[in-house]
Amino acid sequence: MTEESEDLVAYCGLYCGDCHGYTGRVADLARDLRKELRQTQYDLFAKEMASSPYGKSYKHYDECYEVLGQMVKFRCKRGCRKGGGNPSCKIRRCVQKKELDGCWECSEFETCIKLDSLKPVHGDAHKKNLRRLKKGSKNEFIVGKHDWYTKAKE
Repeated sequence: MTEESEDLVAYCGLYCGDCHGYTGRVADLARDLRKELRQTQYDLFAKEMASSPYGKSYKHYDECYEVLGQMVKFRCKRGCRKGGGNPSCKIRRCVQKKELDGCWECSEFETCIKLDSLKPVHGDAHKKNLRRLKKGSKNEFIVGKHDWYTKAKE
């Protein structure tokens, strides 16, 4: 269940309450998995498995453990509007400079190249959300449908 708050509607149309960094679920799972791996001395098992013909992928165990460590660190409890997220976000700076509540109030959001930076991770979700926000209110948006990822149209 995501938290419902107008403060979590990001300037770009994403909903911070849906973000794995904000919820902390992925970070908590990664932390718990790392703890279990240490307690069971899984590194020793992985080393042995890496030397067998059917366990070659285990040679990447140390890299996997390191990535889990990075996942543990990826947390954001403030949300975009309260200074969380990317500190150098061009979208946030643009909206604040224009003194808008969000990109949905800008007549150029459909063609804005600043929003293109979100495509690799979010597809077209932010644009779909921006259209919903433009038609309604932030309150209607947070209790209704909002997307985190949708496949980008080519």
